[in-house]
Amino acid sequence: MRDLKNDVASILISEEQLDKIVTRIAADIDRDYSGDDKKLVLVCILKGSLVFMGDLMKKIKVPVEIDCMKVSSYGAGTESSGQIHISLDLIRPDINECDFLIIEDIIDSGCTLSHLTKYLKLKGAKSVKTCTLLDKPSRRKVEFIPDYVGTEIPDEFVIGYGLDYAEMYRALPFVGILKPEVYTK
Repeated sequence: MRDLKNDVASILISEEQLDKIVTRIAADIDRDYSGDDKKLVLVCILKGSLVFMGDLMKKIKVPVEIDCMKVSSYGAGTESSGQIHISLDLIRPDINECDFLIIEDIIDSGCTLSHLTKYLKLKGAKSVKTCTLLDKPSRRKVEFIPDYVGTEIPDEFVIGYGLDYAEMYRALPFVGILKPEVYTK
């Protein structure tokens, strides 16, 4: 059996660091959504954000609902195509009563979250904010600033804690830098 950890060049964010980041973001969300007039719905962008959102929602103290969307701007490679494809949409009868917080694993180009924010507002959302675990502002193709950011990272190909390459590495408990020879073969 192949040990996926052998494909990791280095650990960028440890399990302990991830826990501290998630705890900090949860506290910020609690502060911002503590009003009685809020109906907070966490929207997990599948599949990469699943681990992050699972940990985050356990630490948030204000009442939350959860929902999921499956959205992609990537083809088979490692570069964003820039075209957004929604394969699992958000369908709710109460959309105009909801304060949506889109949960993303990583922002590169900014195209996906920029598009989704506008999309949910056009569908009638009461409010839409964004939260990302990892941010690569050096890769932006559109002007976009997320509302909640775990940490900025360098322009490296990262895996683990939900992030994948070819559907592998998601279960690693840390964020690591994938060895280039793995994805340039």
